[in-house]
Parts: sequence; C-alpha cells; structure tokens
Amino acid sequence: MADEILTAMGHSTRIVEIDAGWSVDAELENHQWADIVLLQTPVNWMGVPWTFKKYMDEVYTAGMGGALCNGDGRREDAPKENYGAGGTLTGKKYMMSLTFNAPEEAFNDANEYLFQGKSVDDLFFPMHMNFRFFAMDAMPTFACYDVMKNAEPELDFERFQAHLNEHF
Repeated sequence: MADEILTAMGHSTRIVEIDAGWSVDAELENHQWADIVLLQTPVNWMGVPWTFKKYMDEVYTAGMGGALCNGDGRREDAPKENYGAGGTLTGKKYMMSLTFNAPEEAFNDANEYLFQGKSVDDLFFPMHMNFRFFAMDAMPTFACYDVMKNAEPELDFERFQAHLNEHF
C-alpha cells in the first residue's frame, strides 16, 4: 500500500522484503539512495522479529566502514567523546510503521500495567538510536494496534494513508 501511495505522489520507491533474503551490498546502496527509509514491521515481544534483527546485524555492521557511518564517531585523540556521531546519512529520514497486538490504550497511560506510561517511541528507543547512529532524522511513527484481537484493517489503512499524505 505504501508503494502505491508514494508512487502516486511522485516518489520513487524500492521495496525490500527481508523474509525473502537480501544482499548486504544492495541494502547499503538502498540506504544511500533513499531520502526516506520507511520500515514496516510487526512488533514481536517488544521488538522487531528475528529476521529483521538479523538484517540489521548484517547490513548495519557492514555499513560502519562509511556506507552508513564512519565507525562509532569517536576519534583517537578523544576516545571518550562523540560516541554515535559518525553517521554519513545526514539529511536522510526514516519512518517506522509498526503493528501491535497491544491496544492503543496500553501506551501513554501511567496506570497501565505493562508500559507504565511509556509511548510507542519509548519502546522503540533502541531502533531510533540505530538510525541516529547513521545521522538520520526521525519522522513521526505510525502504529496499528490490537491487530490480533480487535483488528480494524480498513480503518488502519485509512489512517496510514492520511499519515503518509501528511508527512510526505
């Protein structure tokens, strides 16, 4: 759906389905090519599925030689400073689109047991830091909630289209 909407808006897109496998070199090139990286993933056990994690481990580690960042940003003359400031994708953005089994009401409410008032972006802080490590800027996160017990896919698709129209 994102491909159709973004293409209709005049954007060029490339789609990567990591469950089908990937080439590390092609993925590094994709990240360098894109102005915006849109990541769609289900949330499994408060994080991305293992195939997505494996993708990140392989592609993002390979990108530390300059394709995504120049090491971790520290210099020999200042080994304790600027950790994470070596990103080479300045000016590029990313957007996460996440699907949760959790209801929306489980977030941002200090009275809710599990997330204790935390937001979706709080939960995905490590993912945000991955992209900050590459000097990318965050766009507002999109989330679908309660997709297993109380799914409303048509409403979610409408909300997603509105989200893309607002931010692209």
